[in-house]
Amino acid sequence: MIDIPHIWWLTALLALVLFGDAVMSLRPPGFIQRCLEGVRLPREWWWGLVVIKLLAATGLVVGFKYPGVAFATNVAVIGYFVCAAYAHYRARFLKQEFWLNCLGMLAFSVSVLVVSYPI
Repeated sequence: MIDIPHIWWLTALLALVLFGDAVMSLRPPGFIQRCLEGVRLPREWWWGLVVIKLLAATGLVVGFKYPGVAFATNVAVIGYFVCAAYAHYRARFLKQEFWLNCLGMLAFSVSVLVVSYPI
């Protein structure tokens, strides 16, 4: 069974970044608005992303106490950013927001998983 993260502070940092992203998404700054508009996500669905990010941050933190929860949440976060990358690709919105925000968070999430849960 997969245990709690071996390097806890990386998982905590990912949770903090996701929480900060969720808070920023409540009143999205320009780069987040450009990203969401670029992939043509309807404005009335933007709140769903805030909920997803808050739940992900919560799952990562809960995973410090309950084995497997942080691992499963980390995998789900990777899935979220893979879907976001696909949405960017499909919308042909491959500008700076895609490379820095989307792929940067995907790389960070994968790195946290690989380093925090060694085989």
